Amino acid sequence: MSSILTNNGAMVALQALKSINSDLGKTQEMISTGKAVGSAKDNSAVWAISKTMESDVQGFKAISSSLSLGESTVSVARQASETVTDLLTQMKEKIVASQEENVDRAKIQLDIDALSGQITSVVGAAQFNGLNLLSNDETTAGSGTVNVLSSLDRSSTGVAASDISVRKQDLGTNQGGITGTWTSTVDDSGQLTDTQTDSIAITAPTAAATVYSLAIFGTDADDSSFAQADYQTTALAGAPADAAELEQIMYISRDGDTAADVAKGLETAYKVYAAENGLDSDVLSVTATSTGLDVASSATDATDTIDVGVYTGDAGAGAEATIGGGLEALDGIDVTTTEGADAALTSIEFMIETAIDSAAAFGSVQGRIEIQSEFVSKITDALKSGIGTLVDANMEEASARLQALQVQQQLGVQSLSIANQAPQSILSLFR
Repeated sequence: MSSILTNNGAMVALQALKSINSDLGKTQEMISTGKAVGSAKDNSAVWAISKTMESDVQGFKAISSSLSLGESTVSVARQASETVTDLLTQMKEKIVASQEENVDRAKIQLDIDALSGQITSVVGAAQFNGLNLLSNDETTAGSGTVNVLSSLDRSSTGVAASDISVRKQDLGTNQGGITGTWTSTVDDSGQLTDTQTDSIAITAPTAAATVYSLAIFGTDADDSSFAQADYQTTALAGAPADAAELEQIMYISRDGDTAADVAKGLETAYKVYAAENGLDSDVLSVTATSTGLDVASSATDATDTIDVGVYTGDAGAGAEATIGGGLEALDGIDVTTTEGADAALTSIEFMIETAIDSAAAFGSVQGRIEIQSEFVSKITDALKSGIGTLVDANMEEASARLQALQVQQQLGVQSLSIANQAPQSILSLFR
């Protein structure tokens, strides 16, 4: 049956042409944008996943910048620490030379003062973007640690950021001290008598600027084993009576210090004190451990004793603690006398060790940051590749499909034209 009102052939041809034109439009858009999934309507699930991954890529770009900044900051601190180590080594050479009696110690002291000033200059200049990792003399909790943003961790529960913690070192030369009225409470103590050895536990500080004092009270009435007065830092056995006694062998904690850090500080303070006062290590030796101090004596007996205690200073009215620099002993070096030269040799060894430890700590962190930076770069590339796999168009396939659709479009137009001419044949029936 033929009809001039309804052209079924034309409708079929038109629908086919519409479908071809729709597919052709999608293919052209794919070629123009390079994406098979350009919006949520193309494939909502894939689009949502790709957008989440794209947000992570932007996050990792920010992390990469953070790591670069952190690496530069740590690098400056490491190089400064290495420079300080070299300068301290030069100073040690001068101090060793001062041990000889027949030298001009005054001129050697001038050289040492010049090196000390140079160390102060290096430490002061070792800052990057206003942050100096060689100064840790603040009392604010958390001030002793700098966190470098290192990773973005996504899990089923959400997203969390990870940090690389960089602990500040302290190579300053400022003198530390305490002022005001102080009372002391016992942290732990030991008595050296027949046993001749003892261990003293140290409680880790809960805040910066906590004062720890090592008090010594030796008893040898006839001075047969040792000179009693030389081994008494307090007027009476027990806690130091005032700030002057508290400061003789003292360590003031820095933010982030552990019990081992305090023990190391007290060991250093005692050995410097012993060198300055000519004390014999056979009479009393103090060695730091991970939890406190080991004290020993080969001179005490049943009648001669040495009481050693670690005391924590509690601030009284108007009291204030000042955290000294890790190299504060530099200001006290004086090789113009024999006693001073001997004490300086002991002090310089601990200061060199402090500078070496600082450089090693920064070197370790810098290496970790470099590894993390490389990892972040690789994981960013992997995410980009994954996003491309999800949403990028296959251009070879799109090219072939474009040509096929263009041919189909031409054929569709021809088919529609033929279908539209069919009603004209009905005219011949009425001639």
